[in-house]
Parts: sequence; structure tokens; C-alpha cells
Amino acid sequence: MNGTKANPIDLLNTLNEVAAKHGIGRTDIVENRLVGMKSRGAYETPGGTLLVTAHRELEALTVDRETAHFQQALSLRYAELVYYGLWFAPLRAALDGFFSVAQQRVTGAVGLKLWKGTLTVTKRVSPFSLYRTDLASFTMGRYNPKDAEGFINLFALPVTVRPKAKAEGNS
Repeated sequence: MNGTKANPIDLLNTLNEVAAKHGIGRTDIVENRLVGMKSRGAYETPGGTLLVTAHRELEALTVDRETAHFQQALSLRYAELVYYGLWFAPLRAALDGFFSVAQQRVTGAVGLKLWKGTLTVTKRVSPFSLYRTDLASFTMGRYNPKDAEGFINLFALPVTVRPKAKAEGNS
């Protein structure tokens, strides 16, 4: 935090203090219990909210689209296993293998601004960032809009074939 390394417990304690002063990390939710009933919970996780936010920002920079989408689905299942008390289940251990690989390049720095219950991301940098301004800008020098025409036509085929087939079937 702020360029200073700390062990995980000290880091979380410090983040809890800082974020709690700003009202960060408070939530009131209705959740599904293991037995199927709904329950309401009020939780306060100030430091955890900062860590999760920073981690998500680094993932957005460093994890490719397909891995990120697959990871979202697996994350829900992983959380469910832990919530249900299945920490020692073989599936949880197997999922750890996926996440270990998916997270290998998730590192860097994230700037966060805390103010009156709001948390704003002010910067995100990583040596493994997949975001490239030279490729992502509409003023890119290496990008030719004509290159997209073929892709757009191919990508649209399934959407355009169905109405044509229906129209031809009605004639």
C-alpha cells in the first residue's frame, strides 16, 4: 500500500482502518442459504472491498477475454463451494489449478480514491498489461478500418442467414 510492502494480515488491518473511515465496504444483501431459504445479511468488509476492486482492475488489464469470461463462471462455482463448506472437495482443489494459471500475470499497481462512501479507480498499470493504446485507439496507425469489413460480414452471417431462410420459405 502506497509503495510499502506488508504481510497480508498487517495490510488487511491497515486497509480496514483506512476504508472504514470512508464508509467503504458496507453492504446489505438478501442471499440464498444452502438449505434454500432466503436470508438477509449486513456485512462490512472495508479492506476486502479495496483488495477485490484493485485485483479486478489488474485482471481487466492482464487476463485475456476468453480466460476472463471462463474465470467469471468458475468464480461463482468456487464461491459456492466455499460457502457450502466444501473447502476440501476435489473440485475446489481442481479449480485452484485453473486459477493458479489464470492469475500468473495479474500484478501491478492500482490507484484508489476513497471519499464519503465512494471508491474510485484512479490508475491501473501492469508490466503484463494487454491494453495497448497503439492498437485500441480509433486513431491507431496500424489499424485500417477496411480490415474490419470481412470480419463484420463473417461475424454477421448467422444473424443474416436466418431471416433470409424464413423469407425464402414464405415465398
